[in-house]
Amino acid sequence: MKFKPLFRDFFSVFGTLTASLLFTSCATISRQPLCHQTGESVVLVGQEPAYLAHNPVGNPNLLARSTYLPETNTVEYIDGRDFVLDCQRGTLRRTPHSRIPDFRTNVLYGAKNFDHTKLRGFGNDPFFAFVDYNFLETKAWPVQATQENWLRATQRKLLNGQSVKIVAFGDSITAGHNTTQTNLIFWERWADSLRRKYTNANISTVNAATSGDTTRQGLARLQAKIITEKPNLVLIGFGMNDHNIHGVPLPEFKKNQEDLVKSIRAQTGAEIILFSAFPPNPHWKFGSHHMADYAAVTAEVAKEMNCAYADIFDNWQTLAARKKPEDLLGNNINHPNNFGHWIYFRVFNQLGL
Repeated sequence: MKFKPLFRDFFSVFGTLTASLLFTSCATISRQPLCHQTGESVVLVGQEPAYLAHNPVGNPNLLARSTYLPETNTVEYIDGRDFVLDCQRGTLRRTPHSRIPDFRTNVLYGAKNFDHTKLRGFGNDPFFAFVDYNFLETKAWPVQATQENWLRATQRKLLNGQSVKIVAFGDSITAGHNTTQTNLIFWERWADSLRRKYTNANISTVNAATSGDTTRQGLARLQAKIITEKPNLVLIGFGMNDHNIHGVPLPEFKKNQEDLVKSIRAQTGAEIILFSAFPPNPHWKFGSHHMADYAAVTAEVAKEMNCAYADIFDNWQTLAARKKPEDLLGNNINHPNNFGHWIYFRVFNQLGL
């Protein structure tokens, strides 16, 4: 996957500094890890304070802009003119004449039990502010056990400079909807980090995800989407559509995932990573509010089937504990924005490859 020119130049100009911005970096100062968060997204409502995931420290305290990555059309927001930062509380708020869009003008602002199929223009992309700041880490994140025991064949190929084909299979989240660049999809970012680590290996990626799919459709598409690709590593991410009120009941969801794993192994010999999803907007009409149960079942299947497991659900909830759901949702419903995909990427980066 080639970077778009702007993104490639962004790396080449800033080099190591940029890498430290795109990935949370930490250094121990006075026995407390000082970390740098880049591109955290937030939407601001009127002049109400909005919480960040952490309390900013240091100088400059916080930088804010209109795009996830600096681009030619990026608007740099100014402290005091566009926003007011409260480091002690870890909040931002708009000023009366701020250039940051007011989320109250979003069609879904304040909506309860909303049906997105009857609305237009409900996305959040025009409303995000993306912020960079330092913070003192009080709790390690992400918390993800290494999965190297289930990824040894892939690791051997990488270490030996062989070819590894990664196929991503799942729903619209896995497909990367609401990312602004293909290379910002979480598994593309992860694959690129592997390329930088294993420079002699030939790592290719295939997007085999289909918007709207549940595990039922996944099973029906298995031959065409996965088996024919002859992958070495398959990432399986279902659950968002399965958990819906008209989705797939938990017992069937579990069996479907088991059948996916069995079939992929039997017909390709590929190693498999199962990963959970996060809760959608709680005011969405079609959410069952049982995503925790679907995440738990996914973890259970991974354990029983000896698969690698990426715990997106718990790590998402930890980072989002102080934030509004809308802060992280590109479509304001169930698609993570660029920063949400970064959360996925960070969890995958802890799997042990």
